[in-house]
Formats: sequence, structure tokens, C-alpha cells
Amino acid sequence: RDLQDALSRGELELYFQPIFCLKTGAIEQAEALLRWNHPERGMVLPSEFIPLAEQCGLIQEIGEWVIRKVCALAAKWPGSVGVAVNLSPLQFDNSDLGKVVASALEVSGLDPSRLELEITESVLLRDCAVSVSILDELAELGVSIALDDFGTGFSSLSYLQRFKVDRIKIDQSFVRDINTSEGSLKIVRAIVMLGHSLGLNVTAEGVETDDQLAAVRGEGCDAAQGFYIGMPCSLAEFVEQLERVNGSAAPAA
Repeated sequence: RDLQDALSRGELELYFQPIFCLKTGAIEQAEALLRWNHPERGMVLPSEFIPLAEQCGLIQEIGEWVIRKVCALAAKWPGSVGVAVNLSPLQFDNSDLGKVVASALEVSGLDPSRLELEITESVLLRDCAVSVSILDELAELGVSIALDDFGTGFSSLSYLQRFKVDRIKIDQSFVRDINTSEGSLKIVRAIVMLGHSLGLNVTAEGVETDDQLAAVRGEGCDAAQGFYIGMPCSLAEFVEQLERVNGSAAPAA
């Protein structure tokens, strides 16, 4: 019942985690992360309330609000810094998802190339024909598609052939053990080689130490995100960080 009223009460809030280009050191993108600022429980993380929103049918309304809000905010950021939005598999049950994204882009004025939509493999398992149709529609708008948590789940390579994907994000479980497990190191190396051979951006998730950062850079990852290099923060804090970091970052090669 609280969640049903959270949106109308303005209790949902967006945080942003920077994603850094490993070649220049600049912030190239931010991942939008939803928080529920509950008046009694305090800050509630999405891992707690998103499953509830999916169960009680609120995910479509919340998901649309996130897309529109993110586009409106990112349109005001300096330069060409992009923003990534996580999509729930259940949002693909809405055949109007493409129209929602198109409307958000038009109203905000955000260049479609600056918007990236993150999906997991579970999206592709639900209804292949429907997923392909919606992803094709999104691709025609000019937005990018990222395959999140790559290396876990089914990780079928056929997905990379059948679906329009622009970025793969290496699951943090491999990054966490990259310096202590030969297996994790080899998996990261293989994913980077695979991604680059297909012309995809490869991003390492969950970078939490300097050694991990050095390792993913050494293996050729294009970008990285994680608590060590950038914590999720409020909009104001992110914009301040963006101006500070990108103002001093090396120019792109």
C-alpha cells in the first residue's frame, strides 16, 4: 500500500553512478538507480521494492516515470555524457514501451544516442518474437542497448547475434575475483575479446579496489563502474562530480 502511493507522494528518487572511460578517465555515462525515500523506513533499495512493484503491477507506471525523469534530467547535463536505465523484464509486456521511450526523448530533447537501456537475459527468454520486435523498435529510435550481468545465467552467445546489443557489462562476480581466481581472469579476458570482435563496448561492473581497476584496464575493458571509482550519488552530487572530472580528463584519442 505504501508503494502504491510512493510515486504520487514524491518519495521515489533517482541516484546516479558514474561509468568511467578507461582510456581517458572521463565520465562517459551514468547509470540511473532508483531509491525509495520512505518516511518511516528511510532509504529503501530497489532490490527490496522492485520485486514488489513487479508482483503488484506497479512496475509499468514506475518504469515509465523513471524513463521520462531520467531523460529530462540528462538532457541538461553538459557535453555528450550518456545515461543508462535498467528495464524490468515485465516492462517488455507493454507493447507501448517504444512509444514511451520515443515520447520521453521528444519531450526532453535528449539526443537518443545518449540514452542506453539495460536489459538482462531474462528479457530475451520471455517471448523471443515480442522481445525482438520491441528491441528493434528501440534501436530504430537511436538508443543503445546494454546486456547487463553478462557471464551469468544462460549467457547464450546466440543472443548477441539475434538481438541488437551495443554494450555488454561483465558481471561483478568475475571482477571481484579477477585478481585471485585464474578462472575469473580468463572469463573476463574471453568476454573482452568476444565483445570487441563483435564491435561492442565492454564495461566491467563492481570495481571495488585499485587492483581490480588495474586488472580490468589491463584486460582491455572499455569502461568501468563500481564503488571504488564512483559511488551512487544524488543528482546534484553527480553533476558536480561530472564537471570536476570531465573538466580535467584527458581528451579522447
